[in-house]
Amino acid sequence: MRGNDHARGTPEQHRLQQTSWQHHGSRNWESDHRDWHQRGGYNGYRIPDDRFRGYFGPEHGFRIGGLPFLVVGGYPRFQYDGYWISAVDPWPSYWGNNWYDDDDVYVAYVEDGYYMYNRRYPTAGVAISISF
Repeated sequence: MRGNDHARGTPEQHRLQQTSWQHHGSRNWESDHRDWHQRGGYNGYRIPDDRFRGYFGPEHGFRIGGLPFLVVGGYPRFQYDGYWISAVDPWPSYWGNNWYDDDDVYVAYVEDGYYMYNRRYPTAGVAISISF
């Protein structure tokens, strides 16, 4: 099941999402991006492995546009499969202006924490924090 099949956001949420993502982009990914190791380690919620395999990982892509969305502490946050996902890294500018509406993303756990990947540009993982 795709993430957008769970719930649709309101037009007001979509405008907030569009503004937030556009202001949370990186001008220089190489200097702006920090992985979880550089951040001192991941300390957020850990999704149980069986649940993770069923809804997350490269085989479970979804689009962020239309999902429930908030801005918390200046960071974009959206809900997918009952979990709140907060971007703690800016997204790379080469993803494009409307990537959250146009591109499938997925969540992966890589060595030191959770990251969100854009299927169109799978080499750049945006550090994210998960909460329940």
